[in-house]
Amino acid sequence: MALLLAFGLLFSPAGAADAGFTQFIASLWPEAQAAGVSRATFDAETRGLDPDYKLPDLILPGRPATGAPSQAEFVQVPADYIKEASIARLAEEGQRLLAKYRPALNGIEARFGVPATIVLAIWGRETDYGRYTLPYDAVRVLATQAYVGRRKDQYRGEFILALKMLGDGVVTRKDLRASWGGAVGLTQFLPSEFYQHGVDFDGDGRVDIWHSVPDALASAAAQLVNKGWQPGLRWAYEVRPPANVDCTLGVPEVTKPIGEWLRDGFVPVRGQKLSAAEQAEPASLLQPEGIYGPAFLTTKNYFVIKEYNFSDLYVLFVGHLADRMLSPQPFATPWSASTQLRSADVEAMQRGLTRIGLYKDKLDGKAGMQTRAALGAYQKSAGLKVDCWPSEAVLRSINAAR
Repeated sequence: MALLLAFGLLFSPAGAADAGFTQFIASLWPEAQAAGVSRATFDAETRGLDPDYKLPDLILPGRPATGAPSQAEFVQVPADYIKEASIARLAEEGQRLLAKYRPALNGIEARFGVPATIVLAIWGRETDYGRYTLPYDAVRVLATQAYVGRRKDQYRGEFILALKMLGDGVVTRKDLRASWGGAVGLTQFLPSEFYQHGVDFDGDGRVDIWHSVPDALASAAAQLVNKGWQPGLRWAYEVRPPANVDCTLGVPEVTKPIGEWLRDGFVPVRGQKLSAAEQAEPASLLQPEGIYGPAFLTTKNYFVIKEYNFSDLYVLFVGHLADRMLSPQPFATPWSASTQLRSADVEAMQRGLTRIGLYKDKLDGKAGMQTRAALGAYQKSAGLKVDCWPSEAVLRSINAAR
């Protein structure tokens, strides 16, 4: 009973007093002070603050885990996430913005070596070129995630830096709107990313990723460069794999020069001839739908974009959108009509693959590269068709393998 009462006190209804949360926020004052937040700012911005327990990615005792259903990148099949109509619309708007912001984009490209189309595509994906209004109060989101989120330690620092942003006069509380994950601005930066990568590109003496398009796009370019972007290198090449392709090779750890992939039977879909320099670049195989749908040879820059958002579908969306601003051609191979297992089923599959020693990554319910490769390895060992795609039939087989 005492435990239940404690949970009741800790997780009270929205809007009601939450003593545990209030005490937690108060305990952060020494860290905020050390980060340069004034007492006045801390008190003003946390006064009356209450948690939002409806956010995804929280761990609440006595309640089902939340998170995956709200992360479209990880639960939608590619055809649903990379919709042709959306890509076409954003590409057309991107072409208009290329002309509108040409001087700034030329300057960004010259300074950072990141193509204008890439930073525009990030802007388009993150906030629909600024048309999407972020729905949450960033301070509340970050405070909640720091209190009961899956990545509490990370968000603890982000919450304090959000207070610092307000105290430094970087942004007003009214403009500090966020996604459910606490990212802010036109190109969706966490507060730490703002301080690490923010650029005053319009020369007005302040970094403004909320209202200044040059600042927001230059900051996005700076973040990519700081994560390892290589100028002049494509993000990926769509290829047709050989008929006997081994889909278990589709992991970042399996890397070889593009020329070697070509000699192994992978063919660029547009028939383009790659230069000697291009063929010398290392690349990994990516088959987002296993043996179904498009296949790609992904370069180092692919994984740099992936550090912006750790989702293959996100990178494919951004990279393809950037390409479509210069060429109207869609993916040469269409996405298949595959269905995606529920996150709980994918996590069950990961647990089974872990139990039999084929999977060593996170149990997160996301059918990413490592999960697909481990699944393919299981299919090989069990004498099943090797397609590296999670299905109910394979899940049943894994569960039966004791």
